Amino acid sequence: MKKSVCGACASSLIVALSMPAQAERADREKPIHLEADRMSIDDVRKVKILEGNAVLIQGTMELRTSRLVVTEDADGFQKASAIGGANGLAHFRQKREGRDDFTEGEAERIDHDARSEVTEFFIRAWVQSGLDEVKGQYISYDALNEKYLATTGGGATKSATGVGQARVRAIIQPKSKDEKPAEKPAEKKGEPLTLKPAPKVNPRLD
Repeated sequence: MKKSVCGACASSLIVALSMPAQAERADREKPIHLEADRMSIDDVRKVKILEGNAVLIQGTMELRTSRLVVTEDADGFQKASAIGGANGLAHFRQKREGRDDFTEGEAERIDHDARSEVTEFFIRAWVQSGLDEVKGQYISYDALNEKYLATTGGGATKSATGVGQARVRAIIQPKSKDEKPAEKPAEKKGEPLTLKPAPKVNPRLD
């Protein structure tokens, strides 16, 4: 069954969809909130199409664009495909696990898989994590493992600022001098090594 919602009836629309309880990360356990000027819902095919200031929010993860297509798999996990807005770009933002900063990105199309926590950025792709940033024609961001894959897509591209970009570019900031490597168990402070006396040797011979 298809349902259509028009933005003329309300300034915005918010829909909450529950996610499976067995999800591993906190964001995956949160409901998904959808908001747009217009929304079409196909309950049979499990497809939702949002148009006009479309927003998807799940925990700390946000997708903002002009057109958003959300599908649901057999296990209830959502996949979202965001098509660029007025400036041709869709926007992504998510808090990093165990940190206070965010991973942010933009591209002409952004695909987010809630099951795998993998977000893909297509054409004029840019992703910034903390002070580090990556630019390329295609970027894949694995939030579970905080890994990136970036490619040029085979041809010359342009960055989000319009500057010609024929290769993948990355800026990686050095680690803070205050950060120290984790100590090995035997090197923990306050736990000196214990010396045991050697066994006594009887000088008498039988």
